[in-house]
Amino acid sequence: MNGLARASVRFRPASFVGTFVALFFAAAVVMACGTLLQTGLTAHVAPVRYAHVPVVVAPDPDARITVGHGEDRDTEAEPLTDTPRLPAALAARVAAEPGVAAAVPDIAFPVQGAGLSALTGRNWDARLVEGATAAQGHAPGAGEVVLDPGSAQAAHTGVGRTVTLTAPGGTAAYRVAGLTAPGTAPAAYFAESAAHRLSGHPGYADAVAVLPRAGITTDQAADQARHAVGHAAQVRTGDGRGAAEQPLLAGAKEMLIAIGASFGGIAAATAVFVVMGTVALAIGQRSREIALLRAIGATPRQIRRTVATEALLVAPLAGLAGILPGIALARWWLGQLVHKDAVPHGVTVAAGWIPMVVAVGAGLLAALTAGLLAARRPSKARPSEAIGEAAVERRRPGVIRTVLGVAAVAGGIVLAAVAAHTTGDDAASVALGIVFCLMVGVAFLGPVVAWLASTVLGLPLRAGGAAGVLAAANTRANARRLASAITPIVLVTAFAGTLLCMQSSVQHESSRQIRDGVVADQVLGSDAGGLPAGTAARAAQVKGVDGAVGVLRSGALYRASGALNSTSVLGVDGDPAALPGVLALGVRSGSLADLTADGRTVAVDTLLAGTAKVHVGDRISLWLGDGTTLRPTVVATYSRGLGLGSLLLPRAAVAPHAANAFDTEVLVHDGKGADAAAVQRDLGRLGVPGMRVTDRAGYRAEADRDLELNAWANRVMAAVLGGFAAVAAANTLVMTVFDRRREVALLRLAGTTRRQVLRMLRLEAVLVAAAGLGIGTLIAWVTLVPIARGLTGASPYVPAPLALALLATTLTLTLASTTLPARVLLRRAP
Repeated sequence: MNGLARASVRFRPASFVGTFVALFFAAAVVMACGTLLQTGLTAHVAPVRYAHVPVVVAPDPDARITVGHGEDRDTEAEPLTDTPRLPAALAARVAAEPGVAAAVPDIAFPVQGAGLSALTGRNWDARLVEGATAAQGHAPGAGEVVLDPGSAQAAHTGVGRTVTLTAPGGTAAYRVAGLTAPGTAPAAYFAESAAHRLSGHPGYADAVAVLPRAGITTDQAADQARHAVGHAAQVRTGDGRGAAEQPLLAGAKEMLIAIGASFGGIAAATAVFVVMGTVALAIGQRSREIALLRAIGATPRQIRRTVATEALLVAPLAGLAGILPGIALARWWLGQLVHKDAVPHGVTVAAGWIPMVVAVGAGLLAALTAGLLAARRPSKARPSEAIGEAAVERRRPGVIRTVLGVAAVAGGIVLAAVAAHTTGDDAASVALGIVFCLMVGVAFLGPVVAWLASTVLGLPLRAGGAAGVLAAANTRANARRLASAITPIVLVTAFAGTLLCMQSSVQHESSRQIRDGVVADQVLGSDAGGLPAGTAARAAQVKGVDGAVGVLRSGALYRASGALNSTSVLGVDGDPAALPGVLALGVRSGSLADLTADGRTVAVDTLLAGTAKVHVGDRISLWLGDGTTLRPTVVATYSRGLGLGSLLLPRAAVAPHAANAFDTEVLVHDGKGADAAAVQRDLGRLGVPGMRVTDRAGYRAEADRDLELNAWANRVMAAVLGGFAAVAAANTLVMTVFDRRREVALLRLAGTTRRQVLRMLRLEAVLVAAAGLGIGTLIAWVTLVPIARGLTGASPYVPAPLALALLATTLTLTLASTTLPARVLLRRAP
């Protein structure tokens, strides 16, 4: 049997090359997703700022809730949306431990100044963390600052001179008390009391650096720090100090795990189905050979062993060949995420043996299973009847396959019905389940689906002359062969269409809400990290301005259905009654005038309200960016939160808990009859560092660009799986055409011209493309309707360029994959 297997690989290379290609790309996709999953589980960053500090006390980067009761009681955690902080008073408690030489609170906040780029403000004691000292001058006192030489030069100042600096806590002129040594990081060091005030969150620090006494080990110092802080903070050593520097690492790890697990699971399942279809096609193409073996006395066990040996010869080699491309894909993917600041710098790809085993093992298992199932019927045929049965394609699918296919389709329909009655993230989380169930159903019911498609779509082909009649007859008589080509196209259309159109629906509705909701005449933005809190008040004093509202954008978590979900927060200053002049939020119930400055009230987007199941008068549980908990009362709901922000709070309630307490923008409403150009010119003279002024149209265009960046992740996932499915479809079509050499030769001998044969094959390719696109589009639409309504409250939006690109790509792929191998066959004499 081993000799037969080797001979099959040698003398039927087309089938095995096709199987190898499918297994190769499947292994690459599974390896890439598995590598991202392992990277998310093990991701860490080496400490830079805390490299010389052995122990760091840091806040918990997660919000935690308790769910369930009794034995089912459990704790759920979700990364905070912003930088968490801890009470600076913990430093004194840690410093009181006998093995601790010093415990230094580390405070960081943004600082702006004329001529200065991004600058970090710090407390003077924090110099002990990185070894910065005043190389010139002395330590800062009240009203003084120590700068690095580069920042001092950019601000055209020096020791003994003054510089005007703006921080979240205010703007003032400071005397330069000293300069740090050349080469130190850009920073402005203030006296301890001034740093706490200027940070915008007095009494809190980002971390506490612990320096042990001589003779005290790191473990001993860490134990004493844990004794001092208890459960109020986390004590980190080793690479854990890097996580304290990068508090957003927890969210990045969760994102990588989500990509590797959820998308990886769909990708792996799709790869398995594609591989099984390709292997089944390869075995089916050799049914005559298997029948001949049965006719000369080969036992069913010998045939199954031959098929298994063939899988063992091809699958491991293809899987091993796909490992390095999979790692390269994962490395590129992670690099793009780092470049887009979705993952902290310093996180590297973790390519372990587990993803390799899964990538190779999944392909091997799929190839073995598909081969044995495909060989089951011909191997069990009676020797005297085997050749006759091999000559006729089996019309009906097996009972088990039919039951599984019907169950999968029914499951997809049930999930779609469930999604139709949910909103927000709950609806989105069901999307992949719907697509997966329906794709599995199509994979199992492929021959039935292909027969129906060929019957319906074959009718217009019969009007295309002899070639059309032949194409219609061929596709209907060989539904199983057709199904192997249709299934990958259905997969790529359904999955890529769902991902891309779901994102385009969100993007389109967000853009519409921004277009309808931002009614300000002028918008002040910043290229320097934000606008100082007083910018709105100064803008309101400009001639021709009727009102100005500062907007601070942040994030928060809210509790819904026993889980924590992230959302966007809009912190606005001034009188809430003035908001309609710059923001038309589309209030549905309640009144924005009931918002109070103490953070005890909140306005909520209607979609979020539906997910959290709250109404006007109810309380909603919130975790602000730094983990501070609130239970404000809902005083209003509005409809344009997808584009503008899902929670509306007073700025005073948001700013102390945001990493950057500067305003994101200031929205300006011109007075009646004011000259817009003059107002814009006068606003540009406010003298705020890095400020830019644009009109309503310019702001909307900028917002559209930001939305475009957010769509990148879905595009990559669609491209990865879509590319794999496209290769699988092309591979299957090429295998199918090359296997038809006897049929093509018979047609040529019967008098069919080369042109008629090519036309027949092209028409078959068009039918395959139309069937795959039609079924895939139906699956995507069934999925998108409830999901789009749950996420946006509107119907799905399908961009015409996307639909045309998908149509053109599919037609080009099927025609090229059919025509090119057909030309090769037609070069040979019949």
